[in-house]
Amino acid sequence: MFGLQCVSSFRGALARSAKCLPAVQNAVEKMSTSSDSKDPSFTQMCEGFFENARVFVEHRLLTKPDPPGYRTEKFEDKKHRIKGTLDVMKPCADVLSVIFPIRRDDGAFELIQGYRAQHSHHRTPCKGGIRYSDDVDIDEVQALATLMTYKCAVVDVPFGGAKGGIKINPSKYSQPELERITRRFTVELAKKNFIGPGLDVPAPDMGTGEREMSWIADSFDMTLGYGNMNAYACVTGKPIHLGGIHGRVSATGRGVYHGIENFISSEKYAGLVGLEPGLRGKTFIVQGFGNVGLHTCRYLHRAGARCIGVMERDGNLFNADGIDPKELENYKLDNDGSVKGFPGAKMTEENLLEAECDILVPAANEKQITLKNAHKIKAKVIAEGANGPTTPEAEKVLIENKKLVIPDLYLNAGGVTVSYFEWLKNINHVSFGRLTWKYEKEANFHLLGSVQESLQNHFKQPIPINPSAEFLQKIAGANEKDIVHSGLEFTMERSAKQIMHCASEYELGLDIRTAAYIVSMEKVYNTYTVAGFTFT
Repeated sequence: MFGLQCVSSFRGALARSAKCLPAVQNAVEKMSTSSDSKDPSFTQMCEGFFENARVFVEHRLLTKPDPPGYRTEKFEDKKHRIKGTLDVMKPCADVLSVIFPIRRDDGAFELIQGYRAQHSHHRTPCKGGIRYSDDVDIDEVQALATLMTYKCAVVDVPFGGAKGGIKINPSKYSQPELERITRRFTVELAKKNFIGPGLDVPAPDMGTGEREMSWIADSFDMTLGYGNMNAYACVTGKPIHLGGIHGRVSATGRGVYHGIENFISSEKYAGLVGLEPGLRGKTFIVQGFGNVGLHTCRYLHRAGARCIGVMERDGNLFNADGIDPKELENYKLDNDGSVKGFPGAKMTEENLLEAECDILVPAANEKQITLKNAHKIKAKVIAEGANGPTTPEAEKVLIENKKLVIPDLYLNAGGVTVSYFEWLKNINHVSFGRLTWKYEKEANFHLLGSVQESLQNHFKQPIPINPSAEFLQKIAGANEKDIVHSGLEFTMERSAKQIMHCASEYELGLDIRTAAYIVSMEKVYNTYTVAGFTFT
């Protein structure tokens, strides 16, 4: 069991609470003295973060009334029910491992390993991406599925967590080979009931995109989904013409931007790390210039922050005067995905994770900030665009050094939020804004005409009402992209406020991750409770 990262502040908060329970105090003492793993697996990391928050959640649930209409029970029975339900919430419910053959273009056969993990069925369908990577293994998909459950809960997306992956390097396969792999994996998922619009809905992840999601949707539609009008809701991240949604590609990066903005605009949290509130003028470094890193850079740049460093597989770029994300994106597209030789910055051998900046955005792989380098991190804010980039022990060091870690659990939930919007669009069989767009446009023009007529009647002279340029842009009402962006911004803002309130309630200081887990775990628990979850 991992040590609690903010034991001292929690102990102080409980000591002042009239509702303090001896059992909770004993749990805190036990956790504060437990030994920590120096190099945990990804699954152990997620379990450790879960346990860090668990003691708070148990105290919270024991000292608050049950939902209205819930059956009354003895205190000991309630304590056992809470403990048992939290025990059920911790492990993955189902894990599928498949091996299947595919024919390479040269006629040779190759065995392909694939996985799909479903962490929780407290809400259905389950939701989570499918990645193609040599690093995919059963530990990784279980950890990512676990993270997805709490990621969905923290932003109030009604899905259970899932994740999948195929252990391949997609760059070593031709497009026909990737299509055969993807379609065969979809069939394997369908045979085991691990895919379906009401069962389990995959999405793009590392090494996959709209193309792979199209193959998955088509394969499902031709097999298990035949005759099901909702078949194409079996996957999100599709191209627009196949039921995708505007804004999905940039959703995760845009969510990272909104999450950073919410915390760095807070006088409290900006002050805790010695920064002035607001993004303008802040410097940032991004690790990984893929989909998440690119769009995070783009939105931070537009907000007035300055990108001074980019870390990629083939080299690191640095420019103290700033790197233009659009120029780097175009250069990378024109040079087969390489950033080498980019004229807007110089290549450097320096480890930019440890460079001086205001905001560090690890948006690549897990376990990038560990006990070995945590004490060297100079950034004041670590914004986790990737899943699991910071180990528990490293985070403990960062918090002690007055660094604000905005956790993946909240920060990169923009992707699943917009995936939820796409799923709703597919289930409802109508685009957002389509039914109201024309009506809103006419209503807005009638409103302007009514104001003009009222003024002219009052002053007895012509008074032209001319809409501003900004109003003209919005006069037609919200289109699908506007609705998606607005919904995402609102979701990230509301979730940030919930997390900040929880952190303040328990005096967690800079330990935002524990606060996020508390918020999400309580929501999952309440779903079980209201649904009448019982043990058999």
